[in-house]
Amino acid sequence: MKILIVDDEKDILEFLSYNLQKEGFEIFTASNGSAALKIAKKEVPNLIILDVMMPEMDGVETCERIREIDALDSTLILFLTARSEEYSELAGFSAGADDYVTKPIKPKLLISRVNALLRRSQSKKEQSFIEIEELKIDKDKHLLLHKGKVVNLARKEFSLLYYLMSVPAKVFTREEIISNVWQNTFVGDRTIDVHIRKIREKIGDKYIKTIKGVGYKFDV
Repeated sequence: MKILIVDDEKDILEFLSYNLQKEGFEIFTASNGSAALKIAKKEVPNLIILDVMMPEMDGVETCERIREIDALDSTLILFLTARSEEYSELAGFSAGADDYVTKPIKPKLLISRVNALLRRSQSKKEQSFIEIEELKIDKDKHLLLHKGKVVNLARKEFSLLYYLMSVPAKVFTREEIISNVWQNTFVGDRTIDVHIRKIREKIGDKYIKTIKGVGYKFDV
C-alpha cells in the first residue's frame, strides 16, 4: 500500500514516515501542495495524509485539486489539523477529505485511522454481510446482531446503519444520506437526527459519531 505524506514541517514528515514504514507501508513525502500533486499523479497512492495549514497551496486547495484528477478518484485523503481548526475540518470534508486526525499526533491512533480507511480500497463491491467489532449486520436477511443478540430496527434505521457501516470511518454528508437511504425523498435534517438517535438507543453511542456541520460516520 502506498501512502503520500504532505506537510511543510520536516520533523512531522520524518515522524510519520518512520511510524508508517514500520507498519509495512510504502511512503512518499512532499513538503507542499504543488509537489504533492506531482507525486500523486506519478505514484497514485492509496492514501494521502495531508496537512491543512501549508504555505502557497494549503491542504484544502490541494485536496480540491486532487479530487479533480480522475486517476486519483479512489485515493483516500486524511487531514492533519490543529485542535482549534474546526473551520478547516469542515472545509476539508467539503473539499473531499475522508477523515482527519488532530495534532499532536498519536501514532497508534493514526495507524488505526489509516488501516480503517484503507480497508475501503480493498473492495468496492457492496457486501451483504458486514461485521465490525460487536456488530454484525446482514442486509439480505435484514438481521442485526449486537454482542450476539438480535436488535430490532425499523426499515429506515436498518438501511441507515448499513449505509454507515458499509464504509467505516467515512464521513457521510446529510445530502449523501438522503440520496442513498431515502432515495432523494424530501426529508429534513430532523428526520435523520431522529433515526440516528433511535439507532444509538439500541446499540449504544460509541459507534456513530456526529461530525458537526457535515453529517455522520461509523467510528472504528
